[in-house]
Amino acid sequence: MYRILLCDDEPDIVSALRIYLTAEGYQTLEATNGEEALQLIRNNEIHLVLMDIMMPKMDGITATAKLRELTNVPVILLTAKSEDTDKVLGLNIGADDYVTKPFNPVELIARVKAQLRRYMSFGGAVRETSVLEYQGIHLDDNAKTVFVTGEEVNLTPTEYEILKLLMQSPGKVFSSLQIYKKVWNDSVPGAESTVAVHIRHLREKIEINPADPRFIKVVWGQGYKM
Repeated sequence: MYRILLCDDEPDIVSALRIYLTAEGYQTLEATNGEEALQLIRNNEIHLVLMDIMMPKMDGITATAKLRELTNVPVILLTAKSEDTDKVLGLNIGADDYVTKPFNPVELIARVKAQLRRYMSFGGAVRETSVLEYQGIHLDDNAKTVFVTGEEVNLTPTEYEILKLLMQSPGKVFSSLQIYKKVWNDSVPGAESTVAVHIRHLREKIEINPADPRFIKVVWGQGYKM
């Protein structure tokens, strides 16, 4: 059974999340700020985190950055409509997705399931060895490792899936919407900006000069390609 950490300082929201998630068969743990969330992550097996941005003691952005030093578990930010800048910042420092409050329960559960599916597949499903090579990038889909010119790079599950998608079809242009549909298994307004943030973060890890990338190229008005 998957265990989901709910981190929000509003009791009504935590209560609603608990009801939605337990109805789907998930276990939940609860925190009211980032400090509590990190302590729970250190002491428990967590499979996904729902993290509010605005909280006392330690906000969700800071907590997500610190969490990424401990684990690659998926993080879905809970944001207000006015927090667009924080959404981008959160994605930049390692969050995988976000849901805007007030959220639609059906959409929330769909995003949770999509992230868990990808994370569990990334984390240890037994499959045939599949190695992809591209100009010094070595991706082993069985071991879930990525090496660039011999040096291992640590990618989040989302970054890994984007890279694998592009490496599977070098030279093919994928639009942001196509990438979002294939990686997130979803289609939502604003997908383009979410993909752009993850691409930028991925470039920072695999490119010598992210401002002048040699692996992941943008095709203006069309999308991205290897």
